[in-house]
Amino acid sequence: MQTIEQDIIIVGGGAAGFFTAINAAENDPYARITILERGKEVLNKVRISGGGRCNVTHAEFLPKELTRNYPRGEKELRGPFHSFMTGDTIEWFEKRGVPLKIEEDGRMFPESNSSQSIIDLFLNETRRLGIKILTKRAVQDIQKGEKWQVFTSQEAFTAEKILIATGSNPKMWKMLEDLGHTIVPGVPSLFTFNITDKRIKDLPGVATPAMVKIKGGKLETEGPLLITHWGMSGPAILKLSAWGARELSDRKNFEIEVNWVHGLEKDEIFDQLQELKMNHGKQQPYKNAQFELPKRLWQSLVAAANISEEDKWADLNKKQMEELAGQLSSGIFQVHGKSTFKEEFVTAGGVELKEVNFKRFESKIHKNLFLAGEVLNIDAVTGGFNFQNAWTGGFLAAKAMTE
Repeated sequence: MQTIEQDIIIVGGGAAGFFTAINAAENDPYARITILERGKEVLNKVRISGGGRCNVTHAEFLPKELTRNYPRGEKELRGPFHSFMTGDTIEWFEKRGVPLKIEEDGRMFPESNSSQSIIDLFLNETRRLGIKILTKRAVQDIQKGEKWQVFTSQEAFTAEKILIATGSNPKMWKMLEDLGHTIVPGVPSLFTFNITDKRIKDLPGVATPAMVKIKGGKLETEGPLLITHWGMSGPAILKLSAWGARELSDRKNFEIEVNWVHGLEKDEIFDQLQELKMNHGKQQPYKNAQFELPKRLWQSLVAAANISEEDKWADLNKKQMEELAGQLSSGIFQVHGKSTFKEEFVTAGGVELKEVNFKRFESKIHKNLFLAGEVLNIDAVTGGFNFQNAWTGGFLAAKAMTE
């Protein structure tokens, strides 16, 4: 078997792998760098991210605030984000001809609205810098001798330094475990909730701010909630699934509590309903949505409180008022299963973070073994944060590898 000598081998042709390779080659133009990708194509996740637009990062410019979007990795990323974060990412892409734009919710995309702009940039840069890209190269073994040895089915490589950027690939986790690393088992993060409930059955597409918590737990999130054909989604649900990934991993059925009214308590809502009864007694609750709720959702919750379409505020008894206040402040919904995003699958799990030096994204167990992206036990809520972790890790690993 042919052995090829390189200075840096990068395992994984995704966002973190390419970003590391490009930055390393810019830091050291003489470094011989090869990217090994097991699939037929590189940068697949970049291609499909954000519905094919590539959600590059998020418009959050304070390191501490940015880290709050990482259920796993919050503490570890604080230092790295002081070295390279959102502003640096924007500048990096802009300098290379791909300006980014900010959307209303803070997500950032290429101005072209196409992930192809990012892919073309990466491929052009690797060509310009002489970085080799080899596809259909599944790594079968990694050994540590005087140098690192990396074996594929076709050839062997030796290199002074290697970076693993293979995402949540169980085979690579196993190889890292064989090299002495601890692997936190993978569980899905970022999933939607399957709910069959007549209160939301006819409301797909309705979205509204809400607070959601897992009943009987401490976990609570807030943000836009989207009602779907199969249940509930949107940032409020996705955040809850990310923060609760471990807790919910072996639970198919559980209950959530939804507050539809900006966090108002039940008794506060009840008092406001009493005022409506006193001041607008002749109005029909069903026809006049309150608390800025979408009309169809309001009507569904009114009906769930046993209030008919003809009832007027003045007709309501205390039990109906309490029931409506309860529906608005703490509606209980049964969750029967979870749906993950097949395209943008995110996994909680990976290399134990205590075993990594986050100034350099280098293994504390093996010198010259670097790790970036989702191979680490770091994951984020939706919105460009997983990519920001890849850019930051790749940038700092590249710097450390070429010092």
